[in-house]
Amino acid sequence: MVWMTVFHLCFDLSHFGYWPQNFRADPFWTGQRTAIVSMFLFCAGLGQAIALYQGQGWRRFGRRWGQIAAGALLVSAGSYAMFPQSFIYFGVLHGMAVMLLLTRCLAAGQGALWWALAGGVAIALPVVAQHLLTGALSEWAALFNARTLNWLGLVSRKPYTEDYVPVLPWLGVLWWGVACGCWLLLHRPSWLRMAVPALLRPLAVLGRWSLVYYLLHQPILMGVLLAWGAWWGVTP
Repeated sequence: MVWMTVFHLCFDLSHFGYWPQNFRADPFWTGQRTAIVSMFLFCAGLGQAIALYQGQGWRRFGRRWGQIAAGALLVSAGSYAMFPQSFIYFGVLHGMAVMLLLTRCLAAGQGALWWALAGGVAIALPVVAQHLLTGALSEWAALFNARTLNWLGLVSRKPYTEDYVPVLPWLGVLWWGVACGCWLLLHRPSWLRMAVPALLRPLAVLGRWSLVYYLLHQPILMGVLLAWGAWWGVTP
């Protein structure tokens, strides 16, 4: 959460012209984005394994899922207001809503090995699809690259949008988190019951309120930067 906040602060500084950076192509930034989203989804998968182990029912799951889906709609609306040409129509919350539902539906009786192998397949599929759509099946590329299907992740090129977290390959990362959780619950349950070090307990609050923090941190950062610019007479 802290890394994400710093990353978005840098993005906002660039967006307002205070510190121009190429967030779309510079590996320094694209690599960080990949790492942050990977950690986010891996932890979500780990949490799903624990929730299933504790017997979380569909009602409680549905309530949380509804919050994530509503958050995704808010992200789409807010990004459309700021970036109408590249608004977020399938970002991390949209992806999570689909991935969590798929995971829940497939959860019964699956062990760590199954989740690990399935995750590997999910990560490999987009690579295969890109190879085919730029080669033997190039006539299908336009169909899979269109917004109606590119949320699957089986594309020959990435769409122009501010955030893009398609089901594939990211479902594989979440499933690897589930696999890790299943293995820990079976072989090292004590690791999951370890107390958070006192120095890190304030940060644990961010994890408990991750969705609220995710939705609010960017508007607050942008508001602070705009207020700072207005105070010093700097026009974005």
